[in-house]
Amino acid sequence: MNMVMNSNRKIAIVAGILIILGMLAGMLSIVPSVESPDYLTKVSAYQNQVLIGALFQFTLVPIYLGFALLLYPILNKYNKSLALGFVSFRIIACVFQLVGVILLPLFLSLSQEFLKYTTPDLVYFQTFGDVLKLGRDLANHVGVMLATGLGNLILFYVFYKTNLIPRWLSSWGIIGNFIAMLASFLILFRLIDVVSSQFIVLTVPLVLQEILLAIWLIARGFNLSVINSNSDLE
Repeated sequence: MNMVMNSNRKIAIVAGILIILGMLAGMLSIVPSVESPDYLTKVSAYQNQVLIGALFQFTLVPIYLGFALLLYPILNKYNKSLALGFVSFRIIACVFQLVGVILLPLFLSLSQEFLKYTTPDLVYFQTFGDVLKLGRDLANHVGVMLATGLGNLILFYVFYKTNLIPRWLSSWGIIGNFIAMLASFLILFRLIDVVSSQFIVLTVPLVLQEILLAIWLIARGFNLSVINSNSDLE
């Protein structure tokens, strides 16, 4: 029994650490030069910034997947289908993350070529750059956020039903993810921009919830009485 308790305690601590690492890597993966209106000229001047951003975005893949695989055995005790669904959506999110990583070096090549050509040729670079930028925004802020959001809805639904963490924290996670997914749809239909106060406001509740969740998992862990009871939702 003590071994099981210690194992679940370690899982909770590592899960909390992965949440924090994911948030840090997410912030460091932001590339201001790519988000800039004059990205075609700025990206080439900030080559290291682009490469560092790509590196940290790539680190999000093992963090995202590691978090899901870490929690899978616990979720699987209560609902095997939902546990598998959670991991599946995380895998989809990882695929979109990889797309975002692949697109970043293309901005660098495009910017370098852009600076070599004369004015009549620039319109083609601008058009291709805008398409590339839209593709990256859709991958990062729609694909990743929707896949992650859907997976998180499953995660917090199981947490809420089992009371593995406090229900107020699970409820906050469900609401926060719904709002973040709404932001993704607004971006998809070009109603708000990625770099905008509206997007920040819509994602702040989820960011605060994830910070608190990480602290809770590290400091308190899961409700061991629920785990020990071996309750089953299926």
